[in-house]
Amino acid sequence: MKKITLMIIVALVAISCGSETKNTTATSSPIKVIVYGKTSTATQSYVAASGKIESENSANLSTRMMGFVTKVPVKVGQKVKAGQLLVSINNTDLEAKKAQVDASIIQAKAAYNNAKKDYERFTNLFAQQSASQKELDDMTSRYEMAKAGLEAAKQMRNEINAQFAYANITAPFSGIITNSFVKEGDMANPGMPLISIEDAQKLQVTAMVSENDITSITNGMQVKVLVKSLGITVKGAVSEVSLSARNTGGQYLVKIDLEKTDAKILSGMFVNVQFPIEKQQIANETTTVLVPETALVREGQLTGVYTLGDNDIAILRWLRIGKKYGNEVEVLSGLSANEPYIVATEGKLYNGAKVSIQ
Repeated sequence: MKKITLMIIVALVAISCGSETKNTTATSSPIKVIVYGKTSTATQSYVAASGKIESENSANLSTRMMGFVTKVPVKVGQKVKAGQLLVSINNTDLEAKKAQVDASIIQAKAAYNNAKKDYERFTNLFAQQSASQKELDDMTSRYEMAKAGLEAAKQMRNEINAQFAYANITAPFSGIITNSFVKEGDMANPGMPLISIEDAQKLQVTAMVSENDITSITNGMQVKVLVKSLGITVKGAVSEVSLSARNTGGQYLVKIDLEKTDAKILSGMFVNVQFPIEKQQIANETTTVLVPETALVREGQLTGVYTLGDNDIAILRWLRIGKKYGNEVEVLSGLSANEPYIVATEGKLYNGAKVSIQ
């Protein structure tokens, strides 16, 4: 009985040893991987600046008169054409003033016609020596006063007509309504904004550039504009360069006209602008290390990549990443340029695993 028990124990030990040997062999089998020989680098001399997209044509419309808003026939986001009515303000008092001015013009015209006849009559009488010089001078003075009175009445009518333009606010150009500050029944005051309008067909970028870089930027320079929210890059050309930073806090204003694109770029989006510098100029040369997003390993808030150690051992390297450029991610630290890293594997990869490069 003891011999049988001993034989069973020996058999179990042998089986256990065989199984352990098998697992060790399987575990030590190299994992097939694909290694990228060097990191993708983007080396370029450029001046980088942050900016904002805005419309070339934009306006906050207001009025010069006080009155109640009677009509706002447009809404925010609506497309309008040049000359289209946007806001109507009560103009009853203007109508009354216009009627008074029209009456004064009729009165002044009658006085002018009468004075003109008297002046012509006394001119003939004076030529016939039937009227004195003083009488002619009096008639001339009366005629000139009547003429001036008629001209003053006509100018008052022009002033009233000009005020009617501020009672009916129309679109100065075709565009989109971006904001409405009043509604029907509100009191409109002189200088108070009523409606905002922008021309969405003509967009530009306004960027602020430091004093160290502004001398490298010239009108007509071709630039790249990265729209952060859309993740796309659009070409543009510098259209304006400010030569004073007095009112901009030490930063110089630069405007860039964007090329036409099918992308849904909207006014107010933030962008990064890259201004290329000529080779003969001294510039800050930057090397951006880019890694495909598919090669990254993410654990919680940590991001890393597998690199190759001695004897083809996979080593997990934690990284500090930056901006995203399409399908690639900028590496700020943790991986140097031209350092190989693993981009694909046929098995489950882990730190310290033996790998076989394909």
